Amino acid sequence: MDQSRWAARRAAFRKLHEKGCFLIPNPWDVGTARALAGMGFKALATTSAGYAWSCGQADHGPELEAVLEHCRVLAAATELPVNADFESGYARHLDELGENVRRCAATGVAGLSIEDATGDGAQPLYELNAAVARVSAARAALDASGEDVMLIARAECFLTGHPDPLPEAVRRLQAYAAAGADCLYAPGALTRAQITTLVGAVAPKPVNVLVGRPTPHTLAELAGLGVRRVSVGGALAGAAWGGFLRAARDLAAGRFDGFAANAPHAEMNGLFQNGA
Repeated sequence: MDQSRWAARRAAFRKLHEKGCFLIPNPWDVGTARALAGMGFKALATTSAGYAWSCGQADHGPELEAVLEHCRVLAAATELPVNADFESGYARHLDELGENVRRCAATGVAGLSIEDATGDGAQPLYELNAAVARVSAARAALDASGEDVMLIARAECFLTGHPDPLPEAVRRLQAYAAAGADCLYAPGALTRAQITTLVGAVAPKPVNVLVGRPTPHTLAELAGLGVRRVSVGGALAGAAWGGFLRAARDLAAGRFDGFAANAPHAEMNGLFQNGA
């Protein structure tokens, strides 16, 4: 693709983070990306869980090369900017992390996230200094690449069972902001008090909130708390799999009523007419 088109998408993506609040849904293949693009969303984000399930793997199962190709495919699927869920960078050593981040940026994404989870149950989070060094390495790699790709830093305190997740998330996100992260994210923070605390702790940098299950908050209410963007992670993929599993279980029991809520064939064909 013409590099000027990547540049335009990346500039538009940065602008979305400057004011207001936008919803960034998470497709897991070309079809879901194009369907969401047709609904008026302004940006998309990959989902590690949704992509893994589509490959018949558990979350965090796919390896680096497959993930890079997935990012490349989704970045090219629509005209919208795409944020990559790049997990923990698929590397432990800083030089390897930097190279992986550079390669991810080269796929055409407009942003990528780096999380501080280790994948080790004995030590679920990288020690703070090591985690900051990883954010710094990602920042340096993006700067050196010349690609205007946003860096989103994630504190996984709520999702890894930290005994005091909010203060620890604040401490980490403030350090990641100082290390050059453009947007901050503590998935699992959902109460008004938690969200308000996180937004205030890193202001004026933007904060992403994950909403992956039914919540009393509306998008307008989250915007009122100062949230800049809202993502849904694997929730849309979970909704699709929920429908599939319910219908398939009905089939296994000899019933066909699981098809009652299906999207009509004609509607689906119309959605993708001419490959759009």
